[in-house]
Amino acid sequence: MSINYSDFLKSKIVFANESGFEITKNDINPILKPHQKDVVIWNVRGGRRGDFMSFGLGKTMIQLETVRITREEASVKSKKESHSREWSDCYGLIVCPLGVRQEFKRDAEKLGIKTKFIRRIEEVESPDIIYLTNYETIRDGKMDPRFFTVVSLDEASCLRGFGGTKTFREFMGLFAGDYKTINERIRSDGVKYRFVATATPSPNEYIELLAYSAFLGVMDVSQAKTRFFKRDSTKADKLTIHPHKEEEFWLWVSSWGLFVQKPSDLGHSDEGYDLPEMDIYWHEIADSHDNAGEEYNGQLKLLKSQAVGLSEASREKRESLPARIEKMLELRQIDPAAHRLLWHDQEAERLAIKKAVPSCVTVYGSQDMEEREEAIINFSDGKIQELATKPVIAGSGCNFQRFCAWAIFLGIGYKFNDFIQAIHRVYRFLQQKKVRIDIIHTENERAIKEVLMRKWEQHKHTVAQMSEIIKKYGLSRNAMQDVMKRRIGVERIESNGKKYKAILNDCILETQNMADNSVDLILTSIPFSTQYEYSPNYADLGHTDNNEHFFKHFEYLTPNLLRILKPGRIAAIHVKDRIVPGGLTGLGYQTVYPFHCKTIDHFVKHGFGYMGMKTIVTDVVRENNQTYRLGWTEQCKDGSKMGVGMPEYLLLFRKTPTDTTNSYADEPVVKSKSKYSKARWQIDAHGFTRSGGCRLLTPEELEVLPHETIFKWFKVFNMENVYDFEYHVKVGEQLEEYKRLPSSFMLLQPPSWSDEVWSDIARMRTLNMLQSQKGKEQHLCPLQFDICDRVIEQFTNKDETVLDPFGGIMSVPYRAILKGRRGIGIELSDKYFYDGLYYLKSAEEEIDVPNLFELEETAV
Repeated sequence: MSINYSDFLKSKIVFANESGFEITKNDINPILKPHQKDVVIWNVRGGRRGDFMSFGLGKTMIQLETVRITREEASVKSKKESHSREWSDCYGLIVCPLGVRQEFKRDAEKLGIKTKFIRRIEEVESPDIIYLTNYETIRDGKMDPRFFTVVSLDEASCLRGFGGTKTFREFMGLFAGDYKTINERIRSDGVKYRFVATATPSPNEYIELLAYSAFLGVMDVSQAKTRFFKRDSTKADKLTIHPHKEEEFWLWVSSWGLFVQKPSDLGHSDEGYDLPEMDIYWHEIADSHDNAGEEYNGQLKLLKSQAVGLSEASREKRESLPARIEKMLELRQIDPAAHRLLWHDQEAERLAIKKAVPSCVTVYGSQDMEEREEAIINFSDGKIQELATKPVIAGSGCNFQRFCAWAIFLGIGYKFNDFIQAIHRVYRFLQQKKVRIDIIHTENERAIKEVLMRKWEQHKHTVAQMSEIIKKYGLSRNAMQDVMKRRIGVERIESNGKKYKAILNDCILETQNMADNSVDLILTSIPFSTQYEYSPNYADLGHTDNNEHFFKHFEYLTPNLLRILKPGRIAAIHVKDRIVPGGLTGLGYQTVYPFHCKTIDHFVKHGFGYMGMKTIVTDVVRENNQTYRLGWTEQCKDGSKMGVGMPEYLLLFRKTPTDTTNSYADEPVVKSKSKYSKARWQIDAHGFTRSGGCRLLTPEELEVLPHETIFKWFKVFNMENVYDFEYHVKVGEQLEEYKRLPSSFMLLQPPSWSDEVWSDIARMRTLNMLQSQKGKEQHLCPLQFDICDRVIEQFTNKDETVLDPFGGIMSVPYRAILKGRRGIGIELSDKYFYDGLYYLKSAEEEIDVPNLFELEETAV
């Protein structure tokens, strides 16, 4: 190995790289406050950073100075490295929401910085100017940002909800990769220095933070999901952070994202940064239940259902609009002369507001862009008394606190970020008046209000947590890295039974100390590269950056597996290929990483002989629910996107025997012909047993049968008849017509006739069944009992030793005991280890209980 194992693990501690420049406070405009200077220094040193600062702390000035200094330093560096002045010019760009550019112009004038708003590259002049543009210009392809060396995204919430939105796809593609300018200059790494700035990255949606990380080039979304989060088999982007990973996750975020709520978070005085008082009033409008609707059985409802879904919420807004407008007019009479924001969500609401208050200026999506921006700027400058618009249009970046301290929400919705951003247009530092917020909702929107309030509390908790990290560690990378180093390794524990040995340890360190030629079979499901992490430990092989990094880690284990396996014996390795998201392939669509092929190459490279593989069929419908790769709708749009379901594979490797003249193992797996008949051999060799016959069911019978019965019948029928593809489709279409075709799993799975393909594995028959019954945490991907049993029986003799170096909850040694063998399991996670220990002890107790025949023999 190029480095020893201990140093390799230390190298896995992940923090964002620093790719910028070292500067001092003297390099920064003295007009900036002390806390603002600290942030600029941190930004410039990092080169790619996120500023998540509370409203009014000055992130506009921070961005301007960050871009100015980074551009100047990059230009100096470029001139030293380049012989051509044309190639050494560096340009800076700030992308901001509509109506915000005037804020940058105001602050830029205070700083003595020249700015220019542009919508085309042709409008670029001197590199000494900081250019401004809006998100729509970049998104719609009017200007490629890769012309610029430094880019900062102001109010970067445009990246929120990236899973399929045009904005995210465009931005991810436009800021990275090769780019040729009009004068043929090549920037191979896209925009080199990138920054994001927003006051409220939504901690309720982890995916947003991962999107920022991917944009900055810190870590791609897929890798971050694997490192920190539990997977949800029902929805690809529903993320739940591992409890043991929470601190590590926020420390990692803190290495590239700076959360600041007050100057005191960075050790400075809070003088002048006191938030104003704020009164929040919730106004509930009683619902009319005259049109409450019907139950599913036709029974009339007495009361309307709560508006918990999007369609119900939309219906509720339509029906309650007159009453909400009436309430809004009533509230306006409290102070008719006040400047007010009237927030709404629907076009019908805007039209109703305009009709009720003709003097109100409205801003809307189809409006001319120049007209939109002029209205927002005029309201900000106090030239307009009332402005009605949507939070999605003017809820980010605009500063209205100079003349406005009152906002009325005509309704509520589930989008917490839009809600909190809209409030903070007036509730922010430097607001001189007491703020009033009125929120109108209906009786049937109580559930929506509860969700909104819960997200608000969660937001406060997470922001406070981030502030505590900054207070504790400051801006020091070293202090954070010292904490992370403590997560390397585990205190070894060994537990022995009559038929098993279970070890809590890093399997690489453990196998280093095992005797040569000491195990008869290695059976394990290895980590699928970066697909899952099983423990909060850097020794976890799933805790790797990419596939190449995974196999570098695995190289510390494989030679020991070869050494401890007896000559001529089998290492059976369970694997699965991996999906590569379209955003990472560079192709725009998902592809498959052939992990099983790479695993074969890896084991062969380290001296194993490849003996073949078994294919284990999986459920394509369940897989689509996890990856969105094989969706019916998308295939109807373009069948060329069609891939196939991802089977699992059992790869068989052999350690070459000492004597190669007859190829027998040094200790062969011997079977007695008196007990292992020719008939049994033929059936085993073929791989499955044909079922008994039964007639074809009629469509009428299929309509009423439970799914479990249909599933079993279809399998039996196909095993007894020549497979007919069109008939297979016809049965499915008939069930679909009866609305009996489920969308959560594949009901009509094609069975296999080949002994190389196992389509009869009971996927739910694992130790997770027992874990679930006991209310304990389930293993991420336990090995099925059927696989364990078949491999153990085929490749070992009674009383031989079976090793699983990735023991998990000890499925392999558990089945080894029940099959009359000895089991060894090594596990890094203490939680899995102790759960597995319980199953091993229970397996020993089970085989120690004599059966009736054994009792009779003992009596004789």
